[in-house]
Amino acid sequence: MNAVTEFLQANGSELLLKTWEHIYISYLAVILGIIVAIPLGIALTRVPRVAQWVIGIVSVMQTIPSLAILAFFIPFLGIGTVPAVLALFIYSVLPILRNTYTSVKDVDDSLIEAGRGMGMTTWERIKGIELPLASPVIMAGIRVSSVYLIGWAALASFIGAGGLGDFIFSGLNLYDAAFIIGGAIPVTILALLTDIIFGRIEKLVTPKGIRDSEKTA
Repeated sequence: MNAVTEFLQANGSELLLKTWEHIYISYLAVILGIIVAIPLGIALTRVPRVAQWVIGIVSVMQTIPSLAILAFFIPFLGIGTVPAVLALFIYSVLPILRNTYTSVKDVDDSLIEAGRGMGMTTWERIKGIELPLASPVIMAGIRVSSVYLIGWAALASFIGAGGLGDFIFSGLNLYDAAFIIGGAIPVTILALLTDIIFGRIEKLVTPKGIRDSEKTA
């Protein structure tokens, strides 16, 4: 305990900086994942045959070890934040894409037909019917993706992108448990806070009718 206290006294300001770097890398990757995966997931519901191929390819990419992806980007992008964010972005896509595709595809066809009968355009049906009904499942995918990325972002320090992984790997190199704990505990706290925050957002975006049905179930 004394070692951890000494670590905080000696590295408190740097810990705040590394925490900010960790949040920046993780959340930027998630935002990019949202920007790409949600429109792509909606588009794929219109072409189911293509959807299986695209989701399959993304799933295969998800199985590639994260260090391998980081190493792959180094010859093209060098080291630092950019390759780290792109690598994490690749990992963020699958949960969001799969949940978006599944939830939009499962929207009741009778509701879509009702919207079409009212003269709604394709965009109006997406915005007014499909996305509101699919939003809880989409948000669940964003939530899972965000929590995973908080943990994976620790590997970004391997290519000089900063973050709390710097403390963890310094502790491993120096055989100093205080550095490992000083990096690992904030990562865990960030992951838990992210899960709580996105869980609240998930409830907020859930249509009232669905929330009421869940309460009575």
